[in-house]
This record gives sequence, structure tokens and C-alpha cells, in this order.
Amino acid sequence: MQGSRPLVLIDLQVGGCKKVAAGDRSGAPPLDHIAIAVPALDEAIPLFARLTGVEATDRERVESQGVEVVFLGTGPGRLELIAPLGPDSPVARFLEKHGPGLHHLAYRVADVGATLTELVQHGIRPVDDEPRPGAHGRRVAFLHPRSTAGVLVELVEG
Repeated sequence: MQGSRPLVLIDLQVGGCKKVAAGDRSGAPPLDHIAIAVPALDEAIPLFARLTGVEATDRERVESQGVEVVFLGTGPGRLELIAPLGPDSPVARFLEKHGPGLHHLAYRVADVGATLTELVQHGIRPVDDEPRPGAHGRRVAFLHPRSTAGVLVELVEG
């Protein structure tokens, strides 16, 4: 990676996560959510509601990603269940290849566009060249798993 300063997405040395301003690397961006890909929300919602002890939010269609989502819990580390809207959805292809399970980790950043630009400058391969609309109308961008140790990473503006 280029540059003399390490680029911190996850800092295990801080005693908790805090929201950081663009360019501030004194702490890591907080975990926004953990996404689990499922073939259908109708079966997954009751299971994860029982496991977590919390109710799911209302369903939301995210046309730009070809998914329907619900969240369980609030705050950092909440769960997002994602189901494909159709067979051509990237999540449908993921389910075909891998089956249900962990889909991505999402980190909250102050400015998705600026963070994406900085990461690309440091050699991280994006899935998205520009931020796009995500759940709850927030801007998001994904980082390619080939650049992030095999884990799909989502940047969420907030």
C-alpha cells in the first residue's frame, strides 16, 4: 500500500469504535452492521428474531442492489438480513455459489465518496466506482473481497 501512514478501517487497539471525520485516523470507523444473505426473509426473520431477542424492522426494497432487507437490533453491530429480489440479483448469485450466510461487514464513515477515493488511492479495489443509494436512503459503496482478505466490505455514510 502506498503512503507512509497506515490506512485504518478496523483498529483493534481502541477500546471501542467511534465515528471519525474524513482524514482522522485516531480511531476506526464503527461497525454499522453485519449482513447475512438468505434466500427468503419469511423464514429467516423468525429465526433471527428468536436468536437475537429483537423484532425486525419493516422490510425495505433496495432496487439499486436488487435486494429486500430488514434489520434486527439498533446501533453498531446490528444484523441486516438480505434476500434477492430476483434471480439476476448479485445476492442471488452469492446464494447460488455460497449458500446462506455471512455476506458483508459494513462500516460507518463520514463521507463515502472521500473514503472510497482514499481507499482506491491506497490500492483497494472497489466494487462501486461511485457511491450509490443503500438502505434507509444512505449512500453506500462496496469494496471487492479480493482486496479485503476475502470479505465483502460496505462503506455506509452516516
